Amino acid sequence: MDLQSFFKEHPKIALGFSGGVDSSYLLYAAAKAEADVKAYFVKSVFQPEFELEDAKEVAAICGMELTILHVDILQEQIVAENPPDRCYHCKQRIFGTILKQAESDGYHTIIDGTNASDQAGDRPGMRALREMEVLSPLRLCGLTKQDVRDLSQEAGLPTWNKPSYACLATRIQTGECITAEALNKVEKAEDAMRSMGFSDLRVRKRGESALVQVLEEQLPEAFARRAEIETALKPYFQIVDIDEKGRKHG
Repeated sequence: MDLQSFFKEHPKIALGFSGGVDSSYLLYAAAKAEADVKAYFVKSVFQPEFELEDAKEVAAICGMELTILHVDILQEQIVAENPPDRCYHCKQRIFGTILKQAESDGYHTIIDGTNASDQAGDRPGMRALREMEVLSPLRLCGLTKQDVRDLSQEAGLPTWNKPSYACLATRIQTGECITAEALNKVEKAEDAMRSMGFSDLRVRKRGESALVQVLEEQLPEAFARRAEIETALKPYFQIVDIDEKGRKHG
């Protein structure tokens, strides 16, 4: 199956839209196939502000309306407690919200941007999507992350080289309670790092300390600018450490 065939088979669909590489290309492909697609962006404290701005930009490029749904995800006690399967409960709330609104809007088939490179297994988030019968066209069509990036570049989408981005909750260690204050500190710290020219990074909260993870090729610069990084992140964390391993491109 290719995407054109998928949208011919499913001409009216609701898309869980994050503004990332995968869902952005999916929205573009649906629009190109002239499918009746409605894009839903769920805004919570788990998403930084730039994700919403990216989503708005891509929706405008595709000529599609973006529906923004606000969810107080930390009201879900099981999510705030941050157990190992937090993602399962979070996906249930997020896509449950989309399903409810989509049904009300007359859309009964829900899709997401999971691609063929994403390892399914029994990952909590994937399990939630299966239970809610959310379809993943990119995965069904065998399109890998690199395929999606190549196709996005060909289409002229600004997200083609956007770094993969996991939600802010992943910066908090499993078992440590997630609070809006902690997430805000992480978001501001990562914004500060990006303003210094670092990309595809993570600032992971470790108690009152921060573990900064930058790309392998940016490690020498990070260590050379350690004092500058510590000063930039001091308003948010008492201690700042740089992970010596470095990150690989997402």
